[in-house]
Amino acid sequence: MLVCTITSSFYILPAQIFGGAKKVNVSHVIHDLSFGPKYPGIHNPLDGTARILDDTSGTFKYYIKIVPTEYRYLSKEVLPTNQFSVTEYFVPMRDFDKSWPGQSIFFLYDLSPITVIIREERHSFLHFLTRLCVVLGGTFALTGTC
Repeated sequence: MLVCTITSSFYILPAQIFGGAKKVNVSHVIHDLSFGPKYPGIHNPLDGTARILDDTSGTFKYYIKIVPTEYRYLSKEVLPTNQFSVTEYFVPMRDFDKSWPGQSIFFLYDLSPITVIIREERHSFLHFLTRLCVVLGGTFALTGTC
């Protein structure tokens, strides 16, 4: 079976460097990064990320794995969106490494060939009582109060 994946990237780098490569500062703050509408309980791992460089420069690389997601509400409404995970690397620039693009921010991502479906569910009161009895029974069994 052949599965196709989509891989791409976007990046931020200086167009020209004046005054030497060491003067380029790639400090950055990611306030919000998402790949689609948000659903209840979603966690985007790069939201609020700050990377501040004081005395060095280099290249940041974010490897992002995007997973298509369907969030299905109780009302049967379907919200197509995406979740993602990220792995981050920083490669510092050394004095002998003046090659361009020495200072940059790369976002390399690929799209997963699978889709995750998240459903809202409402359980009955009987289901709640059954789970409560299981917890209480386990507690009594472990403490030996019977």
